[in-house]
Amino acid sequence: MSETLRLAVAVLGNAASVSLYAAPMVTFKRVIRKKSTEEFSCIPYIIGLLNCLLFTWYGLPIVSYKWENFPLVTVNGVGIALELSYVLIYFWYSSPKGKVKVAMIMTPVLLVFCIVAAVSAFSFHDTAHRKLLVGSIGLGVSVALYGSPLVAVKKVIETKSVEFMPLPLSLCAFSASACWLVYGILVRDVFVAGPSVVGTPLSILQLVVYFKYRKARVVEEQKIGDLEKGSIELEKVVKVEKIVTNCEQC
Repeated sequence: MSETLRLAVAVLGNAASVSLYAAPMVTFKRVIRKKSTEEFSCIPYIIGLLNCLLFTWYGLPIVSYKWENFPLVTVNGVGIALELSYVLIYFWYSSPKGKVKVAMIMTPVLLVFCIVAAVSAFSFHDTAHRKLLVGSIGLGVSVALYGSPLVAVKKVIETKSVEFMPLPLSLCAFSASACWLVYGILVRDVFVAGPSVVGTPLSILQLVVYFKYRKARVVEEQKIGDLEKGSIELEKVVKVEKIVTNCEQC
């Protein structure tokens, strides 16, 4: 029963995480269409790439015992492909200054992963110490990953607009973090459950902020619509008065 439950939660976690990784496709369709990165930040995608690299490595038999963490390998393998494609698209359509920023962030990120992989593979000779090293660093990166949307939350509060914090991304973040929290508890792995302890409340915060300012935006759009409607009606009245005046003069 427990094995079946663990498998079911792992499948749900994989599906939710793949949806999370795929959610920015809407954003990058817009980037490609407008040929500009606008006000979007590259940081969440670069941190996401590092997170996927670390947890794919964590799930492989080199670090974990055989294939005990196989679900991590499958979902984070997909994540690597998607996050890397987002970073490349962002780099391609960003300004020269933006390209420098991406390169300056990506270089140390890849260097960190290479050092962690090399040290865990060659300096430690048992899975316990390898998992401790890779899991600890992965835990820190995951917390940063879940915390990175706070930049978007801040922007939403400042601009009172949810334009740069898509709802699908926030929903998928909540679903994925909740599923992996349950899975981590079931397998009793603190490095799997740990990130979601932070991620779940932060994703709930994103949803609360989104719906609060989405409602405000709808009200504002209604007001603008009413003003535009009133302006049109006023123009019609002025035109009628001009016609009546012209007729009287005739």
